[in-house]
Amino acid sequence: MLATTACRPDQVEHLSNTKELAVEAENQQVKRIMPADLLRATRWAGDSLTRTADRELRQVLAQKLAAGGVAAALPYCNPDSLPTTDSLAQVLQAKLTWYSARPRNPAHRAALAAAEVNSADTTRRVARPSSEVFTYQRVVVLQDALCLRCHGAPGQDITPADLALIKQRYPQDQATGYQLGQGMGVWRATLQRPGVAEFWTMKTRKIMKKRKPLF
Repeated sequence: MLATTACRPDQVEHLSNTKELAVEAENQQVKRIMPADLLRATRWAGDSLTRTADRELRQVLAQKLAAGGVAAALPYCNPDSLPTTDSLAQVLQAKLTWYSARPRNPAHRAALAAAEVNSADTTRRVARPSSEVFTYQRVVVLQDALCLRCHGAPGQDITPADLALIKQRYPQDQATGYQLGQGMGVWRATLQRPGVAEFWTMKTRKIMKKRKPLF
């Protein structure tokens, strides 16, 4: 009698957040990450990292050019070492580098095939050279007219005075003469497996949509 009375439906307190609890329970389950998942996550992580670098570089260079012209912007034309980009790289356990067949900095020189810098090529090249290391590569296209002040045609986009500043800082500079829409080089990222696995976990984590208030 006591047991029957205790189980009456009108005395049961129903939880209002059962969906949220179910989603959280599923998120807490240990899931096996397959090799194909890790390669997919490498592309996601590489896209996130390089887009952050592109965006931060444009913002910084726009500020520096407005404040002090090419002389102020030149020291910051090194997107793989910008603060926000560097912070994300640490989270992803990644190292990001820019390479070009016509670099400004000789340290970024690499022999690239024409197909690798084809501006129409939007494919991302991902690979797993070892069990713990993943690589990512994508083309960098000159899409902002702002960049022409340092990378455009000398005498047309780049003033003689600014060209002299560029040559003074980078005597071996080859990164001029570009046009809008032209491929300038490639981003290459090397990522460690733990960072890739964590990124996959976060990207595939289920998130409940916020409920709209009834009133």
